[in-house]
Amino acid sequence: MNMIDLKDIQKARNRLVGHIETTVLRSSIRLSEFCGVSVGLKLEHHQKTGSFKLRGATNAMMVLSVDERRRGIVTASTGNHGRALAFAARRLGARAIVCVSQLVPENKVLEIRSLGADVRIVGSSQDDAQREAERLVDENGLVMLPPFDHPDIVAGQGTIGIEIVESMPDVATVLVPLSGGGLAAGVAAAVKGLQPATRVIGVSMDRGAAMKVSLDRARPVQVEEFSSLADSLGGGIGLDNKITFRMCEALLDDVILVTEQEIAAGIRHAYAYEREIVEGAGAVGIAALLARKVTSKGPITIILSGRNIDLGLHKNVLNGWNSLQGEGNP
Repeated sequence: MNMIDLKDIQKARNRLVGHIETTVLRSSIRLSEFCGVSVGLKLEHHQKTGSFKLRGATNAMMVLSVDERRRGIVTASTGNHGRALAFAARRLGARAIVCVSQLVPENKVLEIRSLGADVRIVGSSQDDAQREAERLVDENGLVMLPPFDHPDIVAGQGTIGIEIVESMPDVATVLVPLSGGGLAAGVAAAVKGLQPATRVIGVSMDRGAAMKVSLDRARPVQVEEFSSLADSLGGGIGLDNKITFRMCEALLDDVILVTEQEIAAGIRHAYAYEREIVEGAGAVGIAALLARKVTSKGPITIILSGRNIDLGLHKNVLNGWNSLQGEGNP
């Protein structure tokens, strides 16, 4: 198994100095009172491209040779990785092609294009987009930088874990949004490398949570992809997953699923009480706490992973729209 460890993550951290934000870990008075222990919010949605993905994309781009950058970069994305990769590619003078499915929100597609990347909209799932990216690698010799199952991507995301432990040395539980596992694997490797007793819990939506199903069956499996408020958590983990499945299997203490209604409540809490705009994927940790699906005997850190929600959708959620099916009071 290709395991990324603390040494790899520390190298990534040194590489990323001056290229990404060292984000704030801010105490949540409301959630701390609700849980009875200190709760901190890791404000990763304050990165330049609005999500944690900038760490992994930038680290991976910086590791590439000049020749590899010249050939051009391609990826499949649910939105935030594509935006981060487009940003990093433009900074380093490389061409980027981002393949997305029709489920990716239009606002995310427009943001990727605005950064100069070529966007290809293909099929109705992340798996369809991934197949298109693989075709471009085979036919045009492009370099693939996938959204999660890549050592330099995982190491870059893991730098968040180092920052968490530095800001909250007594952290007992870390809640991490979970999709393909790049963030969860990297953060868990860093946190447990520094504080082995700390629990790291992955949180995902209950609609097509590929990593959860794969972990339950002890092998990567393909699941049907659904529309969700947590659109960034959609897509499979890849049947030939080489890194993140085994790392999540070895390092995560638990995986919690939250409903669309609970995600909506997390988005509303973030805005009403924390004065933060977060997308559905960024709100799943808050959602899990509010739904009392996670308890902890000591301090908790929640990673707010992204803010790139369509503002019209955000307004609807604040007004009581509980799901993509329109439950509640639009």
